[in-house]
Formats: sequence, C-alpha cells, structure tokens
Amino acid sequence: MIFSNKKNILTGTLLAAGLTVAVASDNASSLFLPTVSNQTMPHGSAPEGMVWIPGGEFSMGSKDAPATLCGLAEGTKDAQPAHRVYVDGFWMDRTDVTNAQFARFVQATGYVTVAEKNPLPSDFPGVPPSELVPGSLVFTPTSHPVPLDNILNWWRYQKGADWSHPEGPTSSIVGKEDNPVVQVAYDDAVAYAKWAGKRLPTEAEWEFAARGGLSGKPYVWGDQMQLNGKWMANTWQGTFPVHDTGEDGYVGLAPVAKYPANGYGLYDMAGNVWQWCSDWYRADYYAQLAAQGGAARNPKGPVASLDPADPEIPKRVQRGGSFLCTAYYCSGYLVGTRGKEEPSSAANHVGFRCVQ
Repeated sequence: MIFSNKKNILTGTLLAAGLTVAVASDNASSLFLPTVSNQTMPHGSAPEGMVWIPGGEFSMGSKDAPATLCGLAEGTKDAQPAHRVYVDGFWMDRTDVTNAQFARFVQATGYVTVAEKNPLPSDFPGVPPSELVPGSLVFTPTSHPVPLDNILNWWRYQKGADWSHPEGPTSSIVGKEDNPVVQVAYDDAVAYAKWAGKRLPTEAEWEFAARGGLSGKPYVWGDQMQLNGKWMANTWQGTFPVHDTGEDGYVGLAPVAKYPANGYGLYDMAGNVWQWCSDWYRADYYAQLAAQGGAARNPKGPVASLDPADPEIPKRVQRGGSFLCTAYYCSGYLVGTRGKEEPSSAANHVGFRCVQ
C-alpha cells in the first residue's frame, strides 16, 4: 500500500532515504575555523547514561561542492554555507534510546506510538478504509541490482510494523533490548523525552556534539572511513540495496555502543539509525544564518519548514545516517550533512537520543 497526499508517510521517509551528499575534499578542514570549547564545567554529577557536552563556538555545515549521486544534483547544498555557531553546554545521552528504555516509558505511561494508530481518513482521502490500518515503513532488500533513482524498489509500507515489531507483526525486539528503538515518529520521540525530563537536541547542538571537538572533518572520528582497517560505524557494505555484506560486523541494526565513541564519549553519532532533532527543516536555513554575520547563538531552527523538492510537506531535521548508508547511496554518516523527514513518519532505520 502506498498512501498519496500531503502527509504521505511513505513519501516523506523515502525522500529522506534518498538523501545525497558529497564526499569531503582533502582540504575541507582548512576551510573550517577551530572549535572553541567552553571551559565552564557543569554543576553536580552526570545524569544516568548522559555525558557533558561543553558547548562553545564551531563551524557548522559543509564547505564541499555539491555532488551528484543517484541522479540527484543537490548534494550538500542544504548544508552550505558553513557558518559559525555558538551553543551553550548541555548533557546528552551517551547512546541512542534503546528498546529497553522505550519499553519502560510505554509501560509507565501506556503511550501509543503513531505507527500503532489507525491513519485518519481525512489525511488520506480516497484510500479504502480497509487499508487505513496501523503500520510503518520497512526496508526490504531487492533480489538483484536496481536503478537507484526509484526508492520504491526497497521500501514498503508494512501493516503491523511498530517499535516493538520493527519489521512487521511477526518480528520482535526480544533479545534486542540493547538495539536502538526504531519506528518512532517525531512526536513519539518528543513524548519520551518529556517523560524522561529531557528534550530533543537542536540541530546545532547535535552537530557540535557529533564533531567531538574536531573541526572540518568528514567523519565524527576524523578523516578516513576506517581507522587502521577497523570500521567505525554501522553502515552498508556491498551492493545497495541487494546485499549488505556486514563487513563492519552487523547486517541491519547493531546494538548501541558497539563502535568507538567520539571525542565527547558519544556512541553511534554516525550510522546505525537516523536521529530526530527538534528543528524544522528548511533548505536555505544555513544561508540565512550565514547572512546574519558573526556566530549564531543557540539557533533553534527556522519558524517553519520548507523543502523545495516537496514544499507541501513540512519536515523535521534528522542527522547521522543509518545502517543503510553507503558511499554509493545516501552517505548521511558524513558529519556535515542533513536529513529531513515528515514528523508523523517512522521507519526501521530512524531513532533518537535526548539532551538536558
């Protein structure tokens, strides 16, 4: 089933899955000014499972020229120009929120996620009532190589897919308690964060934290995709979308914290699952900030969304890429790049973490 209207859940997530980015040039770091971290330390002890991010001033975005991948020519244009930003210090979850943590929230509150609710007929005019059933998006490998300009080849709307059944009603999270929770829409992430006494990070906070004190590096760990022959994140190896060879140790989702932490002690800030941010997505927002001059102070995003490729559908920012990202398609694990998603959409490669 494929819904088709201005709040098309399938279309929104598929557009994010098709994000294209440029590979960082060798001299990219020379175009970034150094990160200047705050020296003020937090009061009190660290909240459980969180690490202190000092905040400060840094260069945000990408200086690389737009690339053409998968037949799309926009590349990193929405992450340009690189601009100076200041953020205050904050606490951030060391890992993405896990299945076990989300299960405690649901047990305590009785919360029902977006994917578990019947879609409203008013949101999907013309769709037969029998088709308006709970479900969400699930990645499905193809049996053979396919053109990468048609994302419908590898995504499907799966009835009964939700956070506790991430690939459909016969799937389960039993034994996967340490996996990041997926199939969570933006409102689901906000609800969890509020219950936990936290919030979602702004896009600026997220990127400051992801860079871990480094400036202008293409990856959260440095200049190379691998360090000493070791994979640093859960991404896709092999022919996309046919077969992930799992050279990095995992096919599909990995439990949290299975790869080295970045300079601030954060795990999985690249790959594994996309992470919701609180900002509305606007393609020209970085240009707006740069035009103001100086360092934007604690930016919280634009007041409204605008995606020129899909102007009728408002979207929130996602960052970090997922296990589906590859150098040949959707290289969202590059730290300066941006993702975007319709807030009521969910998929089995989208999760979140919180800040305080």
